[in-house]
Amino acid sequence: MFDKLTLKIQDAMRFVSGKSQISEKNIEDAVNAIKIALLEADVNVRVARRFVNSTIEEAKGAKVLRAVDPGQQFIKIVHDKITSYLGGGNHGLALKNTDQVSVILMLGLQGSGKTTSSAKLAARLKKEGRKPLLAACDLVRPAAMEQLSTLGRQIDVPVYREDGVKDAIKVYTAALSWAKKNMIDTVIVDTAGRLQLDDVMMEELARLKNAANPDELLLVADAMTGQSAVDIAKTFDEKIGLSGVILTKFDSDTRGGAALSLKTVTGKPLKFVGIGEKPEDFEPFYPERFASRILGMGDVVTLVEKAQQAIDQKEALAIQQKMLENELTLEDWLSQLRAVKKMGSLQSMIGMIPGMAGQLSDDDIEKANLKKQEIILCSMTLKERANYLIIGPSRRARIARGSGTSVAEVARLIKQFEKMRVMMKRMSKMGRAAGAKGGTSQNFMKTFR
Repeated sequence: MFDKLTLKIQDAMRFVSGKSQISEKNIEDAVNAIKIALLEADVNVRVARRFVNSTIEEAKGAKVLRAVDPGQQFIKIVHDKITSYLGGGNHGLALKNTDQVSVILMLGLQGSGKTTSSAKLAARLKKEGRKPLLAACDLVRPAAMEQLSTLGRQIDVPVYREDGVKDAIKVYTAALSWAKKNMIDTVIVDTAGRLQLDDVMMEELARLKNAANPDELLLVADAMTGQSAVDIAKTFDEKIGLSGVILTKFDSDTRGGAALSLKTVTGKPLKFVGIGEKPEDFEPFYPERFASRILGMGDVVTLVEKAQQAIDQKEALAIQQKMLENELTLEDWLSQLRAVKKMGSLQSMIGMIPGMAGQLSDDDIEKANLKKQEIILCSMTLKERANYLIIGPSRRARIARGSGTSVAEVARLIKQFEKMRVMMKRMSKMGRAAGAKGGTSQNFMKTFR
Protein backbone atom coordinates (compact mmCIF):
# COMPACT_ATOMS: atom_id res chain seq x y z
CA MET A 1 0.00 0.00 0.00
CA PHE A 2 1.16 3.55 -0.79
CA ASP A 3 4.14 2.00 -2.64
CA LYS A 4 4.36 4.66 -5.35
CA LEU A 5 3.88 7.52 -2.90
CA THR A 6 6.52 6.08 -0.55
CA LEU A 7 9.13 5.84 -3.30
CA LYS A 8 8.38 9.36 -4.56
CA ILE A 9 8.62 10.92 -1.09
CA GLN A 10 11.80 8.99 -0.32
CA ASP A 11 13.28 10.48 -3.50
CA ALA A 12 12.18 13.95 -2.37
CA MET A 13 13.88 13.48 1.00
CA ARG A 14 17.25 13.09 -0.72
CA PHE A 15 17.33 16.87 -1.13
CA VAL A 16 17.76 17.25 2.64
CA SER A 17 18.79 13.84 4.07
CA GLY A 18 22.26 13.55 5.53
CA LYS A 19 23.14 17.24 5.09
CA SER A 20 24.79 19.08 7.96
CA GLN A 21 23.20 22.27 6.66
CA ILE A 22 20.17 22.81 4.46
CA SER A 23 19.23 25.96 2.61
CA GLU A 24 15.87 27.39 1.72
CA LYS A 25 16.43 26.08 -1.81
CA ASN A 26 16.93 22.53 -0.43
CA ILE A 27 13.64 22.84 1.41
CA GLU A 28 11.79 24.25 -1.60
CA ASP A 29 13.17 21.50 -3.87
CA ALA A 30 12.14 18.79 -1.40
CA VAL A 31 8.68 20.25 -0.82
CA ASN A 32 8.02 20.72 -4.54
CA ALA A 33 8.97 17.09 -5.12
CA ILE A 34 6.58 16.08 -2.33
CA LYS A 35 3.85 18.23 -3.91
CA ILE A 36 4.23 16.40 -7.23
CA ALA A 37 4.18 13.07 -5.36
CA LEU A 38 0.95 14.02 -3.59
CA LEU A 39 -0.78 15.13 -6.78
CA GLU A 40 0.29 11.96 -8.58
CA ALA A 41 -1.13 10.03 -5.62
CA ASP A 42 -4.53 11.60 -6.38
CA VAL A 43 -4.52 13.78 -3.26
CA ASN A 44 -7.05 16.60 -3.37
CA VAL A 45 -5.43 19.67 -4.98
CA ARG A 46 -6.39 22.02 -2.14
CA VAL A 47 -5.12 19.51 0.42
CA ALA A 48 -1.78 19.18 -1.42
CA ARG A 49 -1.43 22.98 -1.67
CA ARG A 50 -2.21 23.44 2.03
CA PHE A 51 0.25 20.68 2.94
CA VAL A 52 3.03 22.28 0.91
CA ASN A 53 2.46 25.83 2.20
CA SER A 54 2.35 24.84 5.86
CA THR A 55 5.41 22.59 5.50
CA ILE A 56 7.49 25.33 3.84
CA GLU A 57 6.41 27.86 6.44
CA GLU A 58 7.42 25.60 9.33
CA ALA A 59 10.57 24.21 7.70
CA LYS A 60 12.03 27.64 6.95
CA GLY A 61 11.94 28.59 10.62
CA ALA A 62 15.19 29.40 12.40
CA LYS A 63 14.90 26.30 14.59
CA VAL A 64 15.24 24.04 11.60
CA LEU A 65 18.08 25.89 9.91
CA ARG A 66 20.14 25.98 13.13
CA ALA A 67 19.38 22.40 14.17
CA VAL A 68 22.21 19.95 14.76
CA ASP A 69 20.72 17.66 12.11
CA PRO A 70 18.38 19.81 10.03
CA GLY A 71 17.76 16.98 7.56
CA GLN A 72 16.28 14.79 10.27
CA GLN A 73 14.34 17.74 11.64
CA PHE A 74 12.79 18.35 8.22
CA ILE A 75 11.82 14.67 7.93
CA LYS A 76 10.15 14.94 11.35
CA ILE A 77 8.17 17.99 10.18
CA VAL A 78 6.97 16.10 7.11
CA HIS A 79 6.13 13.04 9.24
CA ASP A 80 4.08 15.15 11.65
CA LYS A 81 2.30 16.88 8.76
CA ILE A 82 1.37 13.59 7.10
CA THR A 83 0.18 12.25 10.46
CA SER A 84 -1.99 15.33 10.91
CA TYR A 85 -3.47 15.07 7.42
CA LEU A 86 -4.20 11.38 7.95
CA GLY A 87 -6.26 12.33 10.98
CA GLY A 88 -3.95 12.75 13.96
CA GLY A 89 -4.37 10.24 16.79
CA ASN A 90 -6.22 6.93 16.55
CA HIS A 91 -10.00 7.31 16.57
CA GLY A 92 -11.63 4.25 18.11
CA LEU A 93 -15.33 3.44 18.25
CA ALA A 94 -17.46 5.35 20.74
CA LEU A 95 -19.51 2.43 22.07
CA LYS A 96 -21.50 2.06 25.29
CA ASN A 97 -20.50 -0.29 28.09
CA THR A 98 -21.37 -3.93 27.52
CA ASP A 99 -24.36 -3.72 29.88
CA GLN A 100 -26.12 -1.63 27.21
CA VAL A 101 -26.70 -2.14 23.49
CA SER A 102 -24.54 -0.09 21.12
CA VAL A 103 -25.66 0.42 17.52
CA ILE A 104 -23.39 0.82 14.49
CA LEU A 105 -24.91 1.86 11.15
CA MET A 106 -22.87 0.76 8.14
CA LEU A 107 -23.39 3.00 5.11
CA GLY A 108 -22.08 2.96 1.54
CA LEU A 109 -22.73 2.39 -2.12
CA GLN A 110 -23.15 -1.05 -3.65
CA GLY A 111 -19.81 -2.68 -4.39
CA SER A 112 -17.89 -0.77 -1.72
CA GLY A 113 -17.56 -3.84 0.52
CA LYS A 114 -20.15 -2.77 3.09
CA THR A 115 -21.53 -6.23 3.90
CA THR A 116 -18.08 -7.81 4.12
CA SER A 117 -16.81 -4.95 6.29
CA SER A 118 -19.81 -5.38 8.61
CA ALA A 119 -18.80 -9.00 9.18
CA LYS A 120 -15.12 -8.10 9.61
CA LEU A 121 -16.01 -5.46 12.19
CA ALA A 122 -18.20 -7.98 14.01
CA ALA A 123 -15.33 -10.48 14.08
CA ARG A 124 -12.97 -7.85 15.48
CA LEU A 125 -15.41 -6.74 18.19
CA LYS A 126 -16.02 -10.37 19.13
CA LYS A 127 -12.28 -10.87 19.51
CA GLU A 128 -12.18 -7.82 21.78
CA GLY A 129 -14.76 -9.41 24.09
CA ARG A 130 -18.00 -7.88 22.86
CA LYS A 131 -21.10 -9.84 21.75
CA PRO A 132 -22.08 -8.51 18.30
CA LEU A 133 -25.19 -9.14 16.21
CA LEU A 134 -25.36 -8.54 12.46
CA ALA A 135 -28.70 -7.06 11.37
CA ALA A 136 -29.56 -7.66 7.70
CA CYS A 137 -31.26 -4.39 6.76
CA ASP A 138 -30.09 -4.27 3.15
CA LEU A 139 -33.43 -5.18 1.58
CA VAL A 140 -32.55 -3.81 -1.86
CA ARG A 141 -29.58 -5.77 -3.16
CA PRO A 142 -30.41 -9.32 -4.21
CA ALA A 143 -28.71 -11.96 -2.01
CA ALA A 144 -27.45 -9.35 0.48
CA MET A 145 -29.11 -11.14 3.39
CA GLU A 146 -27.77 -14.50 2.24
CA GLN A 147 -24.25 -13.10 1.94
CA LEU A 148 -24.43 -11.65 5.46
CA SER A 149 -25.77 -14.96 6.81
CA THR A 150 -22.92 -16.87 5.19
CA LEU A 151 -20.34 -14.47 6.61
CA GLY A 152 -21.99 -14.67 10.03
CA ARG A 153 -21.63 -18.46 10.04
CA GLN A 154 -17.97 -18.17 9.07
CA ILE A 155 -17.14 -15.92 12.02
CA ASP A 156 -19.68 -17.52 14.39
CA VAL A 157 -21.67 -14.32 14.91
CA PRO A 158 -25.51 -14.37 14.90
CA VAL A 159 -27.36 -12.69 12.03
CA TYR A 160 -30.88 -11.33 12.36
CA ARG A 161 -32.90 -11.38 9.12
CA GLU A 162 -36.55 -11.35 8.09
CA ASP A 163 -37.21 -12.68 4.60
CA GLY A 164 -39.99 -11.00 2.65
CA VAL A 165 -40.08 -7.84 4.81
CA LYS A 166 -39.64 -4.60 2.87
CA ASP A 167 -39.31 -2.13 5.75
CA ALA A 168 -35.72 -1.75 7.04
CA ILE A 169 -36.88 0.05 10.18
CA LYS A 170 -39.15 -2.87 11.07
CA VAL A 171 -36.25 -5.31 10.66
CA TYR A 172 -33.95 -3.12 12.74
CA THR A 173 -36.51 -2.75 15.55
CA ALA A 174 -37.00 -6.51 15.69
CA ALA A 175 -33.21 -7.07 15.62
CA LEU A 176 -32.73 -4.66 18.53
CA SER A 177 -35.43 -6.43 20.53
CA TRP A 178 -33.79 -9.81 19.81
CA ALA A 179 -30.41 -8.40 20.85
CA LYS A 180 -31.73 -7.24 24.23
CA LYS A 181 -33.32 -10.63 24.91
CA ASN A 182 -30.13 -12.49 24.02
CA MET A 183 -27.61 -10.37 25.93
CA ILE A 184 -26.12 -8.83 22.77
CA ASP A 185 -24.16 -5.62 23.40
CA THR A 186 -23.47 -4.44 19.83
CA VAL A 187 -25.81 -4.39 16.82
CA ILE A 188 -24.08 -3.84 13.47
CA VAL A 189 -26.65 -2.80 10.86
CA ASP A 190 -25.90 -3.59 7.21
CA THR A 191 -27.95 -0.97 5.36
CA ALA A 192 -29.08 -0.74 1.75
CA GLY A 193 -26.88 0.88 -0.86
CA ARG A 194 -27.25 1.92 -4.48
CA LEU A 195 -24.98 1.90 -7.50
CA GLN A 196 -24.83 5.68 -7.15
CA LEU A 197 -25.97 8.39 -4.77
CA ASP A 198 -29.69 9.21 -4.98
CA ASP A 199 -32.36 10.93 -2.90
CA VAL A 200 -34.40 7.76 -2.31
CA MET A 201 -31.46 6.01 -0.65
CA MET A 202 -30.60 9.04 1.45
CA GLU A 203 -34.19 9.45 2.66
CA GLU A 204 -34.37 5.77 3.64
CA LEU A 205 -31.05 5.99 5.52
CA ALA A 206 -32.12 9.20 7.25
CA ARG A 207 -35.30 7.49 8.53
CA LEU A 208 -33.29 4.48 9.72
CA LYS A 209 -30.80 6.76 11.45
CA ASN A 210 -33.60 8.59 13.30
CA ALA A 211 -35.14 5.29 14.39
CA ALA A 212 -31.84 3.71 15.50
CA ASN A 213 -30.10 6.75 17.03
CA PRO A 214 -26.77 4.95 16.39
CA ASP A 215 -23.58 5.34 18.38
CA GLU A 216 -21.53 5.16 15.17
CA LEU A 217 -22.33 5.96 11.53
CA LEU A 218 -19.54 4.45 9.46
CA LEU A 219 -19.21 4.94 5.72
CA VAL A 220 -17.59 2.08 3.82
CA ALA A 221 -15.74 3.32 0.71
CA ASP A 222 -13.39 1.77 -1.84
CA ALA A 223 -9.86 3.18 -1.45
CA MET A 224 -9.12 2.38 -5.10
CA THR A 225 -11.60 5.04 -6.25
CA GLY A 226 -9.39 7.83 -4.85
CA GLN A 227 -11.06 11.24 -4.74
CA SER A 228 -14.43 9.69 -5.62
CA ALA A 229 -14.37 8.01 -2.20
CA VAL A 230 -13.71 11.40 -0.58
CA ASP A 231 -16.56 13.04 -2.52
CA ILE A 232 -18.93 10.22 -1.53
CA ALA A 233 -17.92 10.61 2.13
CA LYS A 234 -18.54 14.36 1.94
CA THR A 235 -22.04 13.82 0.49
CA PHE A 236 -22.97 11.17 3.05
CA ASP A 237 -21.78 13.40 5.88
CA GLU A 238 -23.81 16.36 4.60
CA LYS A 239 -27.00 14.31 4.07
CA ILE A 240 -26.82 11.76 6.92
CA GLY A 241 -23.90 12.64 9.16
CA LEU A 242 -20.90 10.39 9.72
CA SER A 243 -18.73 9.53 12.69
CA GLY A 244 -15.99 7.89 10.63
CA VAL A 245 -14.94 6.06 7.47
CA ILE A 246 -13.77 2.55 6.60
CA LEU A 247 -11.62 2.21 3.46
CA THR A 248 -11.70 -1.19 1.77
CA LYS A 249 -9.06 -2.58 -0.66
CA PHE A 250 -6.51 -0.53 1.25
CA ASP A 251 -3.80 -3.10 0.56
CA SER A 252 -4.26 -2.57 -3.19
CA ASP A 253 -4.15 1.23 -3.03
CA THR A 254 -0.64 2.18 -4.18
CA ARG A 255 -1.50 5.90 -4.35
CA GLY A 256 -3.12 6.79 -1.01
CA GLY A 257 -5.01 9.86 -2.23
CA ALA A 258 -8.26 8.99 -0.43
CA ALA A 259 -6.61 8.39 2.94
CA LEU A 260 -4.56 11.60 2.75
CA SER A 261 -7.50 13.79 1.68
CA LEU A 262 -10.33 12.31 3.72
CA LYS A 263 -9.90 14.00 7.11
CA THR A 264 -9.09 17.44 5.66
CA VAL A 265 -11.99 17.48 3.18
CA THR A 266 -14.70 15.84 5.30
CA GLY A 267 -13.49 16.45 8.84
CA LYS A 268 -14.24 12.78 9.59
CA PRO A 269 -11.54 10.32 10.69
CA LEU A 270 -10.55 7.14 8.92
CA LYS A 271 -11.23 4.48 11.58
CA PHE A 272 -10.58 1.11 9.92
CA VAL A 273 -9.02 -0.26 6.75
CA GLY A 274 -9.69 -3.50 4.91
CA ILE A 275 -6.42 -5.13 3.84
CA GLY A 276 -7.58 -8.44 2.35
CA GLU A 277 -10.47 -10.83 1.89
CA LYS A 278 -10.25 -12.81 5.16
CA PRO A 279 -12.26 -11.79 8.25
CA GLU A 280 -9.04 -10.95 10.11
CA ASP A 281 -7.84 -8.65 7.29
CA PHE A 282 -9.29 -5.63 9.00
CA GLU A 283 -7.25 -3.15 11.05
CA PRO A 284 -7.74 0.02 13.07
CA PHE A 285 -6.19 2.96 11.26
CA TYR A 286 -3.25 4.52 13.12
CA PRO A 287 -2.22 7.76 11.32
CA GLU A 288 1.23 7.96 12.90
CA ARG A 289 2.09 4.38 11.94
CA PHE A 290 0.98 4.86 8.35
CA ALA A 291 2.88 8.15 8.12
CA SER A 292 6.00 6.22 9.10
CA ARG A 293 5.32 3.67 6.38
CA ILE A 294 4.86 6.40 3.76
CA LEU A 295 8.26 7.85 4.71
CA GLY A 296 9.88 4.40 4.53
CA MET A 297 10.44 4.34 8.30
CA GLY A 298 8.52 1.08 8.73
CA ASP A 299 5.93 0.12 11.31
CA VAL A 300 7.56 -2.25 13.76
CA VAL A 301 4.76 -1.93 16.33
CA THR A 302 2.12 -3.30 13.93
CA LEU A 303 4.53 -6.00 12.73
CA VAL A 304 5.09 -7.20 16.31
CA GLU A 305 1.36 -7.11 17.03
CA LYS A 306 0.68 -9.26 13.96
CA ALA A 307 3.42 -11.71 14.97
CA GLN A 308 2.00 -12.05 18.48
CA GLN A 309 -1.45 -12.83 17.06
CA ALA A 310 -0.26 -15.28 14.40
CA ILE A 311 2.58 -17.23 16.03
CA ASP A 312 2.16 -19.64 18.91
CA GLN A 313 4.88 -18.90 21.50
CA LYS A 314 5.47 -22.52 22.58
CA GLU A 315 5.67 -23.71 18.99
CA ALA A 316 8.08 -20.88 18.14
CA LEU A 317 10.39 -21.87 21.02
CA ALA A 318 10.31 -25.51 19.91
CA ILE A 319 11.20 -24.48 16.35
CA GLN A 320 14.01 -22.28 17.66
CA GLN A 321 15.44 -25.22 19.58
CA LYS A 322 15.35 -27.39 16.44
CA MET A 323 17.10 -24.64 14.51
CA LEU A 324 19.91 -24.45 17.04
CA GLU A 325 20.33 -28.23 17.00
CA ASN A 326 20.19 -28.33 13.18
CA GLU A 327 17.12 -30.60 13.24
CA LEU A 328 14.72 -28.36 11.33
CA THR A 329 12.51 -30.26 8.87
CA LEU A 330 10.39 -29.22 5.93
CA GLU A 331 7.35 -30.00 8.12
CA ASP A 332 8.56 -27.33 10.57
CA TRP A 333 9.07 -24.92 7.70
CA LEU A 334 5.52 -25.56 6.47
CA SER A 335 4.22 -24.79 9.94
CA GLN A 336 6.14 -21.50 10.04
CA LEU A 337 5.04 -20.49 6.53
CA ARG A 338 1.42 -20.88 7.58
CA ALA A 339 2.03 -18.74 10.66
CA VAL A 340 3.71 -16.03 8.58
CA LYS A 341 0.82 -16.07 6.06
CA LYS A 342 -1.57 -15.17 8.88
CA MET A 343 0.36 -11.93 9.32
CA GLY A 344 -0.61 -10.78 5.82
CA SER A 345 1.09 -10.53 2.45
CA LEU A 346 4.87 -10.50 2.21
CA GLN A 347 4.69 -7.07 0.56
CA SER A 348 2.76 -5.60 3.49
CA MET A 349 5.25 -7.03 6.00
CA ILE A 350 8.21 -5.70 4.03
CA GLY A 351 6.65 -2.24 4.17
CA MET A 352 6.63 -2.47 7.98
CA ILE A 353 10.37 -3.13 8.20
CA PRO A 354 12.31 0.16 8.45
CA GLY A 355 14.22 0.91 5.25
CA MET A 356 12.77 -2.05 3.33
CA ALA A 357 9.95 -0.30 1.46
CA GLY A 358 10.62 -0.52 -2.26
CA GLN A 359 13.90 -2.38 -1.74
CA LEU A 360 12.72 -5.68 -3.23
CA SER A 361 11.88 -6.12 -6.89
CA ASP A 362 8.76 -7.83 -8.20
CA ASP A 363 11.02 -10.76 -9.08
CA ASP A 364 12.16 -11.03 -5.45
CA ILE A 365 8.55 -10.99 -4.28
CA GLU A 366 7.59 -13.63 -6.84
CA LYS A 367 10.42 -15.92 -5.69
CA ALA A 368 9.25 -15.50 -2.11
CA ASN A 369 5.65 -16.43 -2.95
CA LEU A 370 4.61 -18.03 0.33
CA LYS A 371 1.45 -19.55 -1.10
CA LYS A 372 3.38 -21.31 -3.86
CA GLN A 373 5.91 -22.62 -1.33
CA GLU A 374 3.09 -23.94 0.83
CA ILE A 375 1.55 -25.76 -2.16
CA ILE A 376 4.90 -27.37 -3.00
CA LEU A 377 5.42 -28.49 0.60
CA CYS A 378 1.87 -29.88 0.78
CA SER A 379 2.55 -31.93 -2.37
CA MET A 380 5.30 -33.79 -0.49
CA THR A 381 4.63 -36.85 1.64
CA LEU A 382 5.10 -36.73 5.42
CA LYS A 383 8.19 -38.91 4.97
CA GLU A 384 9.68 -36.43 2.48
CA ARG A 385 8.98 -33.46 4.70
CA ALA A 386 10.61 -35.29 7.62
CA ASN A 387 13.76 -36.07 5.58
CA TYR A 388 14.37 -33.85 2.56
CA LEU A 389 17.46 -35.88 1.57
CA ILE A 390 15.28 -38.61 0.04
CA ILE A 391 13.79 -36.18 -2.48
CA GLY A 392 15.61 -37.22 -5.63
CA PRO A 393 14.86 -36.38 -9.31
CA SER A 394 11.81 -38.66 -9.64
CA ARG A 395 10.25 -37.38 -6.40
CA ARG A 396 10.90 -33.79 -7.45
CA ALA A 397 9.11 -34.42 -10.74
CA ARG A 398 6.12 -35.92 -8.91
CA ILE A 399 6.00 -33.00 -6.43
CA ALA A 400 6.14 -30.51 -9.32
CA ARG A 401 3.23 -32.24 -11.08
CA GLY A 402 1.20 -32.37 -7.86
CA SER A 403 1.79 -28.69 -7.05
CA GLY A 404 1.36 -27.37 -10.59
CA THR A 405 4.88 -25.95 -10.53
CA SER A 406 8.17 -26.86 -12.21
CA VAL A 407 10.99 -29.14 -11.13
CA ALA A 408 13.22 -26.03 -11.00
CA GLU A 409 10.87 -24.36 -8.48
CA VAL A 410 10.83 -27.48 -6.29
CA ALA A 411 14.63 -27.63 -6.46
CA ARG A 412 14.88 -23.93 -5.56
CA LEU A 413 12.72 -24.41 -2.47
CA ILE A 414 14.86 -27.32 -1.29
CA LYS A 415 18.00 -25.27 -1.92
CA GLN A 416 16.59 -22.39 0.13
CA PHE A 417 15.84 -24.81 2.94
CA GLU A 418 19.38 -26.23 2.82
CA LYS A 419 20.87 -22.72 2.96
CA MET A 420 18.78 -21.96 6.03
CA ARG A 421 19.93 -25.18 7.73
CA VAL A 422 23.58 -24.29 7.03
CA MET A 423 23.02 -20.84 8.50
CA MET A 424 21.43 -22.33 11.62
CA LYS A 425 24.29 -24.80 11.98
CA ARG A 426 26.79 -21.94 12.01
CA MET A 427 24.72 -20.15 14.62
CA SER A 428 24.63 -23.22 16.85
CA LYS A 429 28.43 -23.45 16.77
CA MET A 430 28.60 -19.93 18.14
CA GLY A 431 26.69 -21.11 21.19
CA ARG A 432 23.03 -21.10 22.10
CA ALA A 433 23.05 -17.63 23.59
CA ALA A 434 24.79 -16.07 20.59
CA GLY A 435 22.62 -18.06 18.22
CA ALA A 436 19.40 -16.99 19.90
CA LYS A 437 20.51 -13.38 19.76
CA GLY A 438 21.83 -12.84 16.28
CA GLY A 439 21.46 -13.47 12.63
CA THR A 440 17.96 -14.77 12.10
CA SER A 441 16.17 -11.52 11.28
CA GLN A 442 19.11 -10.16 9.29
CA ASN A 443 19.17 -13.20 7.04
CA PHE A 444 15.41 -13.67 6.77
CA MET A 445 15.02 -12.08 3.37
CA LYS A 446 18.24 -13.67 2.05
CA THR A 447 16.67 -17.07 2.64
CA PHE A 448 14.01 -16.30 0.03
CA ARG A 449 16.36 -15.13 -2.73
